[in-house]
Amino acid sequence: MSFPLLTATAVLPALGAIATAAVPAAQRVAAKWLALLVSLGTLALAAVTLVRFDPDGARYQLTESHAWIPDFGVRYQLGVDGIGVALVALTALLIPFVILAGWHDADPMETGSRRWRPTQGFFALILAVEAMVIISFEATDVFLFYIFFEAMLIPMYFLIGGFGDRAHEHGDEAAATQRSYAAVKFLLYNLVGGLIMLAAVIGLYVVAGSFSLQEIVHARADGSLHMATSTERWLFLGFFFAFAVKAPLWPLHTWLPNAMGEATAPVAVLITAVVDKVGTFAMLRFCLQLFPEASKWATPAILVLALISIVYGALLAVGQRDIKRLVAYASISHFGFIILGIFALTTQGQSGATLYMVNHGISTAALMLVAGFLISRRGSRLIADYGGVQKVAPVLAGTFLIGSLATLSLPGLAPFVSEFLVLVGTFTRYPVVGIIATFGIVLAALYTLVLYQRTMTGPVRAEVAEMPDLRVRELLVVAPLIALLIFLGVYPKPITDIVNPAVKQTMSDVQKTDPQPEVEAAK
Repeated sequence: MSFPLLTATAVLPALGAIATAAVPAAQRVAAKWLALLVSLGTLALAAVTLVRFDPDGARYQLTESHAWIPDFGVRYQLGVDGIGVALVALTALLIPFVILAGWHDADPMETGSRRWRPTQGFFALILAVEAMVIISFEATDVFLFYIFFEAMLIPMYFLIGGFGDRAHEHGDEAAATQRSYAAVKFLLYNLVGGLIMLAAVIGLYVVAGSFSLQEIVHARADGSLHMATSTERWLFLGFFFAFAVKAPLWPLHTWLPNAMGEATAPVAVLITAVVDKVGTFAMLRFCLQLFPEASKWATPAILVLALISIVYGALLAVGQRDIKRLVAYASISHFGFIILGIFALTTQGQSGATLYMVNHGISTAALMLVAGFLISRRGSRLIADYGGVQKVAPVLAGTFLIGSLATLSLPGLAPFVSEFLVLVGTFTRYPVVGIIATFGIVLAALYTLVLYQRTMTGPVRAEVAEMPDLRVRELLVVAPLIALLIFLGVYPKPITDIVNPAVKQTMSDVQKTDPQPEVEAAK
């Protein structure tokens, strides 16, 4: 097709960010509506991309390629496979809900003396992150991907450091200091990973003479490009380190609880449901495709790290007193499952991992946004400050329960299918690893059900006795997410049909086949 659909899907939110930032300060409401309309327009373009994508067609579709920096072989090169198009759709789907949920998060507020909060800037930064994440999922030039992989850190830094959680803001310096610490920690961790990746990107160009993903993969397949074993392993480690920080994988995860705890609930969703997916996506697209032999070499160590993330994140979630930090540690555990599925190197594991990226984005958005609505009513993030909420706000409690059950992967809700596929795919090749990983499910049941019990059941605390139920705007945010969790829980086929061909091609790149069953099927 002649229309540059992939470019348009990324450029629209970028232009929307500029237009939103330019709205006069006195027109805060107009800035909100403009940002929402732009995000809906981006969702429409993503839907067209999804419809135009043929799962049984070429590996990369809707491709665009233009010279950018010809002296260095850098091209503006875009294309989506089944994995990329699914994550572009997820990103475009979640951003309107993030904007609606954060409708009042950047309004001016009284904290002893009036504080000015740049409303336009808040929504402009969200759109800027959306644009950069989308083009990261579309880029097939390694250097182009790197540029936006790093650039998205800047708007995220300002969203974390400049727009803190109101439940933690009392006009004092302590809250501002904690926000600044969380933002700086987020930036430094990811910058260090990015700098190491930059060295690996340069090294890849020196070895391959190209930044084009397709050219390098094809050259390796036909034997015209050969990397020394040690070189490939060092380059793999440079890429993987950056992606593991972004993911986040233990022990590079410590920035996430601080960032999610100090950010507003919508920005916390942006971090874990959207931005962090770039890390796990890049493991599939770049680590496995560019460095297949090194990926197989590193698999045992990565599986151990993924197992530690699963169990460690879940154990820390059990002991949390802060609602948002609990969700953050639960996400670390879930990302462990995703990485486990990727490096199990089976079609079931990788299909489950890709499906998990989508389902985790939806379920975490549902739980975190409802938690944000709850926190905004009480003004506290501490679990101990709640009790009996279901008696005074039953709709809020009901949606919170569904989000919690999705987090523990209850059968019938979307994350169950993906977690099941990851465990099956892992068990067929690494049975001991699969068995240990199942303990994460038991711990998930513990931390989610205890969270619900302590906040929603029991006697009604005096502080929540007058708590209002979900309002219309909040229902518009939560209801579609809950509906998607149920729909994809009973019928995941629309997504698996899209991602499975791409997963099979990735398995072919690493020259891995699924283990054969030890017991023959009955005839």
